Amino acid sequence: MESLLIWCVVLALGAVVVFRYARGFRRRRLDDTRRLDMTRELGMDRPQGQYPLIDAGQCIGCGTCVDACPEGDVLGIVMGKAVVINGARCIGHGRCGEACPVGAIKVGLGDVTRRDDIPLLDEHNQTTVPGLWIAGELSGFALINNAVEQGRRVLERIAATGRGPAPADGWDVVVVGAGPAGMSAALVAGQHGLSCVVLDQQGPGGTILQYPRRKLVMVQPVEIPTLGRLPKHEYTKEELLEIWQGLHRDHGLDIRTGVRATGVRGALGDFSVETTGGTYRGRHVVLALGRRGTPRRLNVPGEDGAKVAYKLIDAEAYARRRVLVVGGGDSAVEAAMGLAHQEGCCVTLSYRKPELMRIKQRNAERVTPLIAAGRIDFQGGTIVAAIHPDRVELDGPRGRVTIPNDEVFVLAGGIPPFGLLKEAGVRFGGEQKDPVPV
Repeated sequence: MESLLIWCVVLALGAVVVFRYARGFRRRRLDDTRRLDMTRELGMDRPQGQYPLIDAGQCIGCGTCVDACPEGDVLGIVMGKAVVINGARCIGHGRCGEACPVGAIKVGLGDVTRRDDIPLLDEHNQTTVPGLWIAGELSGFALINNAVEQGRRVLERIAATGRGPAPADGWDVVVVGAGPAGMSAALVAGQHGLSCVVLDQQGPGGTILQYPRRKLVMVQPVEIPTLGRLPKHEYTKEELLEIWQGLHRDHGLDIRTGVRATGVRGALGDFSVETTGGTYRGRHVVLALGRRGTPRRLNVPGEDGAKVAYKLIDAEAYARRRVLVVGGGDSAVEAAMGLAHQEGCCVTLSYRKPELMRIKQRNAERVTPLIAAGRIDFQGGTIVAAIHPDRVELDGPRGRVTIPNDEVFVLAGGIPPFGLLKEAGVRFGGEQKDPVPV
């Protein structure tokens, strides 16, 4: 009788555990399905660059990839298989592929012949125009380690293709962009004795210069030419800029700042890069530009006013100001959080979609309590209708609302420099499916 009682207790406890697990499992799967439907409706399931490519035939639906993703909700389990739920949030850490026990995931770009936002490249990152190369974000891959590796790989290939005379008053290589990809390319050019000039609108650092002060940047293991492997996995904006500026100083890189590329003409052996600061000639051209390009404008009355800006450099300068931040990506959310921590700063965040679904998981975890506490007034589902010297007007679910305002930051992304590439003859996905000649 006693043993029967023990068995009954054990079975009852087991049933409770199984029931609770099954209920939680079902809840998670239903939630994944709900989120997938929502992101599809909002157009957020589609990626901006690289994303997990899942072999449904191999996937066993264990959910290991979901737990491994640093961004939180890129992946989910629907109908017993891993699926991309929020592709727009993926930035290609690749940890899902590393964690998958059956090798069912790899991070890539998919079929680029069907994507009009990805230039067609060969295995060495050469475009359909021989001698014109791409490294970094323009290739569709984000992350600093990808940019550094692509810059290195491109210059290694250029050095291996044989040398020829540089154009008169020109260089072996003209690099456009002084971010991680461009700096890596320039360093490898120096290692191979190739003359190289780097052109940039700002200075060493590229997109990093746009980050808010003290922003933490997650860095995958990366080997920088001449410097070696970065020892940490996380750096502040200032630490990364110190690294790039140190490379510039210590290796005598020829970086011309304050010049913006406006066009590329010519062919292999004699390219001309037209800029706002003159023309630069080179045997090869490496475009190490970001995908942001020209800041996206709102095209509303009052946008040309002095109080409207398209980047935030120093949040501390806006203490005790009434600020509107427009956008729903990481840059907008990070700016809003930085401003919210300034004394007396009243921050409104306007986003055209009802939820912040594009941002990194870390930013989601940080901004949610600020919104809940009222330190950031999140106006989801709204668009800016007009900007006035002392107020802004937003259109949204409640109709038009007027908000007192001193400053406006439009951080709604940018228009990629695809026009420059297409004018140079570079083909994009959907335009050509023939292999690029090596």
